[in-house]
Parts: sequence; C-alpha cells; structure tokens
Amino acid sequence: MVVKLLDSVRNIAYRTASISNVLGTCMLFGLVAVLNVDVVARGVFHSPLKGSVELVVFALVMIVFLQLPDVVRTNRLTRSDGFVLMMTDRSPRFASFISRAIDLTSAIFMLLIVYAALPEFLDSYESCYFFTQPDFGPAPTGNLLTDLSTAFGRCDYFGTPGIFTAPTWPGHLATVFGVALCALIFLLKALFGPREIK
Repeated sequence: MVVKLLDSVRNIAYRTASISNVLGTCMLFGLVAVLNVDVVARGVFHSPLKGSVELVVFALVMIVFLQLPDVVRTNRLTRSDGFVLMMTDRSPRFASFISRAIDLTSAIFMLLIVYAALPEFLDSYESCYFFTQPDFGPAPTGNLLTDLSTAFGRCDYFGTPGIFTAPTWPGHLATVFGVALCALIFLLKALFGPREIK
C-alpha cells in the first residue's frame, strides 16, 4: 500500500517536472524572440526594446528553476560520481548506499533552500494585497479586473519605473516551486534507489 502510494507520488512528481521543463523551454523561446526583436529594433530603428534587459534577467531566473526538476529527474545534474561508478562493479550494495545518501543529502539541501526562499516569496506576494485590504490605497471595488490591476500596481517590483516594471513574486514562486520539486525528486530517488528514470 505504501509502495503504491510512493510510486503514484513519484509518477506525479516526474510528470510535473516534465511539464515544468516544457514551460521553461517555452519561456526560453519567448526570450529568444524578445532578444531578436531588440536586436532588430536597435539595428534598424535605432530604438531598443524597452525593458529587454529586465525581461532577460526575469526570464533567466524562471527558466533555470522551472527546468531544474527535470534535470534532477533525468540524472543530468552535474555531480562527481566517479567513485560511485567505480564501486558499482566492485560492491553494488555499497554504491547504492552511497548514491542514496547523496540523494538524501541533496534533498535536505534543497529543503534548506526552500526554507530560505519561501519567506521572500510570501513577502513579495503579500505586498500586492490581492485578497486583503491594504494599509494604504483604495479599498477593493468588487470589480475583479480593476482590483487585480490595482493590486499588481502595489506589488514589489523590479525594473525601472516609467520604462518597465514587473512584480517579483512570480520569480520567487518559480524558485520555491522548482527547488521544492527537486527536493521531492531527490527524496524519491533516495527511497527507490539510484539512477531511476521513469
């Protein structure tokens, strides 16, 4: 029963990692499009695309953390496992133990990153006051689109006012989501054994 439950969790986590990777890839194509438009705008019209630098910074963070879980899932995360590979032929049980210990340690470190990043996400999200009355500013009107627009205007942002600004919480959310999913995948690899790809 527990094994079936863990296997279901693993399947869901692996599918989620694959979908997250696809979203990161779509963002990468979008980033390429933005950069191409900026190059053409600079070269032909002598007018750069406003906010292109900020978009690149924002997109890179999201791309990295959206694609990281799938990198972990497919065992493509850079790690020095020469000793483990050498021991696989001589002592498979010891190699399996070491590999599981590495995966468990990785899960712990990923959870520590989640612990550090979660308050930043919560602070940046709560700065928008999506569902609560803000300390300053107009009260909600009851019109969903108007209230959302006003809330997005209150969010903590990055960029240059008047040129390009965007709320910071989506980047923080991608970081927390990606690292938490990595922690879960590492934990599942520690439980099910090394080099498990499904």
